[in-house]
Formats: sequence, C-alpha cells, structure tokens
Amino acid sequence: MGDWELRPAAASDVEAVAELRAVVLRADLERLGRYDARRVRQRLRDGFDPAHTRVIEAAGAFAGCVALRPAGDCHWLEHFYLAPALQGRGIGSAVLGDLLERCDRAGHPVRLNVLRGSPARRLYERHGFTTETQDAVDVFMVRRPSQRPQAQPAPQCRTVRT
Repeated sequence: MGDWELRPAAASDVEAVAELRAVVLRADLERLGRYDARRVRQRLRDGFDPAHTRVIEAAGAFAGCVALRPAGDCHWLEHFYLAPALQGRGIGSAVLGDLLERCDRAGHPVRLNVLRGSPARRLYERHGFTTETQDAVDVFMVRRPSQRPQAQPAPQCRTVRT
C-alpha cells in the first residue's frame, strides 16, 4: 500500500481536486452520456468545502481527496477521488475504513451516491454500504454504524500513516 496520509484541505487545493475529478469520472460519465469537460470541473468548484475535505497524499505528493460532510444525524461521503495510478493498492480502502471508524464511534450513518456502473461501488459494498435508491445516473447508498455509539466524541480528523 505504501506511505500515505490525510491532511486538511485548503482553498488552494480546489483546482487539483477538480482536475482529478474530471480524470476519475470521465469513463463513467461518458458511458452514461453525461460527460462535459467544463461542467465536471465546475460542479466540484461549486461544491468544494475545505472545512470538510481531506487531501490524500502518497509519498508526499497529491494523490486524491475525500469529503465527509455532516448533515443532520448522518454524514455524506463526497468527492472521494484517488489518482488512477494509485487505485487498487489499498489506499482508498484504508482511507474509507478510517473515516467509517470515526463515524461508527459517533454512531452516525454514512450516505453517498455513486455513478451507476462505477467500479467504486464494489469498494463501498465491501465496507458495508447498501443501496437505498437509484435513478438513471446515480445509486444512493447508506452504511449504518457497526458499533454502538460511545460517550466520547469522535476525533475531527487524524493523520493516518501506513
């Protein structure tokens, strides 16, 4: 898997994340007949919130990002992108496992949407996500906490090294 870590995102990360989003989602969006080079980047820019986003770095370089946005009694997992050259090496699974562990401790369900036919869906299913609903483009999934909530609050974010 190699060395990796999470760091808080900064507003200056938005363009790197928008570019990665365009690369990662292109094949799925083209398959669904929905790829627009400008729109795929602009949607990220419009929804980018550094306060809830973490940048994934591998060997000290930008490798991806993930956002975990609180929403009522749950969290939404959003903007989870990993550079294609690093996919399949366990980094995404380790990052996701760390985030889900925090949500489990707090007793919060996690929701997400993934494009229909995306290989990322298998990752989410391996981590306990199940389908709630779907439409012509998206599959909406949820994962309930796997442990009882504990009295102590979950940490905001911790740096993870493997």
